[in-house]
Formats: sequence, structure tokens, C-alpha cells
Amino acid sequence: MHRSNGVARPFGKSQYGGIPRPCRTGGAHVSSDEEFFNIAEREHAAGIDTSVPHSARIWNYWLGGKDNFPVDRAAGDQYVQTFPGIVDVARLTRHFLKRSIRFLADAGIRQFLDVGTGLPTVDNTHEVAQGIVPAARVVYVDNDPLVLLHAHVLLTSTPQGATDYVEADMHDPGAILEGAERTLNLAEPVGLTFMGVLGHVQDDDEAASTVTRLMDGLAPGSYLAIADGANTISDEFAEAQRNYDEGGSVPYKLRSAGQVRRFFSGLELLEPGVVPCLEWRPEVTPVGPPPGIQPLAGIARKNG
Repeated sequence: MHRSNGVARPFGKSQYGGIPRPCRTGGAHVSSDEEFFNIAEREHAAGIDTSVPHSARIWNYWLGGKDNFPVDRAAGDQYVQTFPGIVDVARLTRHFLKRSIRFLADAGIRQFLDVGTGLPTVDNTHEVAQGIVPAARVVYVDNDPLVLLHAHVLLTSTPQGATDYVEADMHDPGAILEGAERTLNLAEPVGLTFMGVLGHVQDDDEAASTVTRLMDGLAPGSYLAIADGANTISDEFAEAQRNYDEGGSVPYKLRSAGQVRRFFSGLELLEPGVVPCLEWRPEVTPVGPPPGIQPLAGIARKNG
């Protein structure tokens, strides 16, 4: 079991261009070069090939994270040249994570299960949840050795709450639930989140079964929050997706609204249903038109 205390990370300025990167507050200062080589050393020791682009590191780059390498930035930039809207998709998915955790906390949820965690950036699930409910308990799930290597950043907590990391495959809901029970009381409601991860399960039936089996293991009153797919899959987007899949990253299947809606079968899908994420109970946003391409989003409740 992994648990510890730590500090949140605000955005800082990137040394690699216009995308901001998180910076540390508190504790000893670590220069960007020193931190970069520390990351490289840890990944090399863990047997992670830093000469090949990695989907988690590319996504981390798009979000302004620090845990990526030149090969990831080059792959990310190439993808952006084909489809500039991907950065919006990445950031909007992260934005919906923050909004959904706030919504669930306001609805009384005090336990959270984040499946397909990815690399830490800003507004991680425990930071948002415990910022509202200090006693919130959060479990992160991933089976990527790269994510495990960086999991110490996620394993911070308020004194009242708890965080944990479960190394488990998304295809094995039983192992996820067993690991989650170390920290969560599954007899009480849980907020289950899948943010930009279900596309890694290529088969529609298997992806739906994964979600259903996890929800079956959670108590009535639990919630499911998903951001996935895209509201418009253009030829340009499809070409960029093919380039991404063929570039060495883990392939990702983009699903339509109807396909994403299937993940909520048997649950009470809250209004307004599965919609582009900025249309899900919209908040006041900066002046300007919304991006043309957005991830689809929805939240549902498991009734008794």
C-alpha cells in the first residue's frame, strides 16, 4: 500500500515552448535540468524505453506536464500539426475531471476510484476532492509501469483523508475492486471515473463489460463519470488518430455519443446526458467560441 503527504502543484512556465508546466512549491528547489535527468534515470532503471514516444508522456506534454522527453514532444507536435484540436481535447478532458469530482463531492460522495490515472499534472483527483472534502479517500488505478514510477506524486493526502495506488489492468475489474478495498469501503457510495481511457479497450463489448462489472461491485448511490470519444470525428481527426496509433503509442479508439452512452446502461444518466463536455451543465467560461472538437462526457447514478 502506498500513502504519503505532499503539496499541490500550480502551473509554471514551460522551458519547451508555449505549453505551461507544473512547478513545485515548498521543499527544496530542483532545477528543471536536474529534475529532467532524475526522471530519465528513474525510467531507465525501470526498463522504460525513453527513445520511443509513450502515450502517457505525450498526453502529459499536451497538458503542460513535466514528465516527458524530446521524442514525446516531437510526436505530440507532429500530431498537433495534423490536428491542432487535440490539445483542446486533452485539456477539456482534464477540465471535466475537475468538474465531475466537484459535482460528485457536492452530491455527497466521499470516496473516489480513478481508473486509468495517467501521469500526474495539476488538479489531480485527490487534490480536487480533498480541497472540497478533506476526509475524502481516493484510489488511483493503472497498470502502466511509467505511471507507477511517478505514483508518489499522486500519493499525497490531507491528514483526514487517504490516497492509494492500485497496480491493476483495466481489463480485470475483480483485481481493481480487490485493491480498492484496501482504502475504500465498497459498502458505501463511490465515485468511479474513466477520463480519456476507455478508448484503449478496442472492443466495444469488452469496454462496456469493464464498466458494468466495476459498477456492479459498488454500492447503490455510487456514480459513474466518463469523458471519452469525440463529438465530431472528421477526416482530419481520423488521419491524425491513425498517425498517433502508428507512431508507437498505445492505440486509441474514438467512440461516438451512442457508443459512449452504452457505458451508462442500467444507470440513471443525469441530464443533459452524453454531450460535448462543455455542454454538460455549463459553467461561466472565458469569452470566445468553444473548440470545434470536444470529448463527450456524462455522469450517471447507480440506484438501489
